[in-house]
Amino acid sequence: MAEKDMNDKDLNEATSDINSDENMSGSSHLNEPVAEESELEKIKAELEEAKDKYLRKIAEFDNYKRRTAKERIELIQTAGRDVIANMLDVLDDCDRAQKQLDTSDDVATIKEGVMLVFNKLRNTLQARGLKAMETLHEEFNADLHEAITEIPAATEDLKGKIVDEVMKGYYLNDKIIRHAKVVVGK
Repeated sequence: MAEKDMNDKDLNEATSDINSDENMSGSSHLNEPVAEESELEKIKAELEEAKDKYLRKIAEFDNYKRRTAKERIELIQTAGRDVIANMLDVLDDCDRAQKQLDTSDDVATIKEGVMLVFNKLRNTLQARGLKAMETLHEEFNADLHEAITEIPAATEDLKGKIVDEVMKGYYLNDKIIRHAKVVVGK
């Protein structure tokens, strides 16, 4: 009988655990599934928030790409605007020089006027970063020069050097924009 009382006692304790208070230690309670649901809801909310942030970032990046593409197109369309605006002064001087050529017979003043226009053109281009390449009597360099032809050198020290310049080479902000076309001594 003592065994039966023991088993009844264990049964009573087991059934009392099912309905026990959640604040009692060592007991199982019925509120755990509700806690899991709230955690699931919390995770779902975080996932929705992350999706929202992701979509906003994608939209922001698409707007950035469109804006930079538009700016690039505008830049390409107006890239030469400043240079052309500076060249208009030189063009006006050329028009005045042409009028003087038609009306004046003094060769010295016409020559002086044309030289002033040329100097203004050179100065305007130099102010924009254009620099002429110095090539005469320099060593031939295939990276800088384009050899048109070779001719016999007048002296021994001109062999392998540039003896004539057919077309000037130019740098724009220290980058080659046109190679010099030269004649090399052999």
